[in-house]
Amino acid sequence: MQEVIKIEGGKTLHGEVQISGSKNATVALIPAAILANGPVTIVGVPGIADVSSLSEILRILNVDVNEDNDHLIIDPTNMKNVDLDQDVVTRLRASYYFMGALLGKYGHVRMKMPGGCYLGPRPIDLHIKGFEALGAQVEYDRGCYTIHADELVGNKIFLDIASVGATINIMMAAVYAHGRTTIENAAKEPEIIDVATLLNKMGANVKGAGTNVITIDGVNHLGGCFHEIIPDRIEAGTFIIMAAACGEEMRINNVIPKHIEALTSKLTEMGVDLEIGVDSVVVRRKEILHAIDVKTKPYPGFATDLQQPLTALLTQVEGTSEIVDTIYSERFKHCLELQRMGANIELSQGSAHIVGPTKLYGDKVTATDLRCGACLLIAGLLAEGVTEIHDVYHIDRGYDDIDGKLKRLGVKVYREYID
Repeated sequence: MQEVIKIEGGKTLHGEVQISGSKNATVALIPAAILANGPVTIVGVPGIADVSSLSEILRILNVDVNEDNDHLIIDPTNMKNVDLDQDVVTRLRASYYFMGALLGKYGHVRMKMPGGCYLGPRPIDLHIKGFEALGAQVEYDRGCYTIHADELVGNKIFLDIASVGATINIMMAAVYAHGRTTIENAAKEPEIIDVATLLNKMGANVKGAGTNVITIDGVNHLGGCFHEIIPDRIEAGTFIIMAAACGEEMRINNVIPKHIEALTSKLTEMGVDLEIGVDSVVVRRKEILHAIDVKTKPYPGFATDLQQPLTALLTQVEGTSEIVDTIYSERFKHCLELQRMGANIELSQGSAHIVGPTKLYGDKVTATDLRCGACLLIAGLLAEGVTEIHDVYHIDRGYDDIDGKLKRLGVKVYREYID
């Protein structure tokens, strides 16, 4: 038996949606919390499968975890640094943040190779390079990494690619290191600032987060704290795209507009009617939209996580649009599913040409990864008939209460178990 989402197309969306806390920040904040020597309360935690997986890993480490609505209280007082060789580690990519956190706190970690969505090659060699620069030795054997350091010492580390994961992992490993660590060509994403904010509330000395040079001066002690997660800019972008595709008038609340400027500027270029407030975006129906060209880039450029949802909208605009993904050149499996629904898309290495407008028809499709799932939800809303989405666990990994939010907007969506 497998669970599928069925969605009826042809509905006009209206109403409001409240954006949850950032998935990409949350999955780093939870491992970061174990660096403390007292309880850490994180507020605004989204109800997603990745949080459940990370909580399971915390319990393996004998960390006390309590959930109260969107509050997660993490108490590592009695934590034990055991091997993380359980299958739960392979459920999500972000489990690799336990490498930096455990190495930073204990000088030793042994864990399985992390999993997550397949988007093409996603090596962790930059993470390893950073750990080694701090004085760690790294071994890989039978699917497990063993990382050990008798002493971590601050160093200057240049990242060949501005990697979000490597930036955060090195930051966490360095908070207890002796001396100063400097990360050059650091990634600038808002989620990095959020993690640095948590670490500093705990007593760390991290400066420069959000710029391309981050410095971490090692400290001897980190304590508990209270922290509220930033809104999820990818979820916000997904619903804004959805509103542009099939909304009459929709308000998306709990948004930091600066975090999604690359998207909103492109939608404005397309002709979408946007009213951008202090912490909300209102999208109003526009009959005719125009083709655009998009190239994904590291923040503050256009987010790779939004190119897949955007593709569904581009099937309905006038002309030929081009998407080039410079982050993950293989991130176009969603286009094959859209073609199954009637989309006119031509694929080449690292890019897609989308011809519109084309009529979409409900079909059986597969969410090959998290953002592909978001794309197919939007396509299902646009399509004639019923769309049946398989492998919905990908969607549940990153979108909090997606069914409820869609229903409140007027969508007819439901789940079934099929053979």
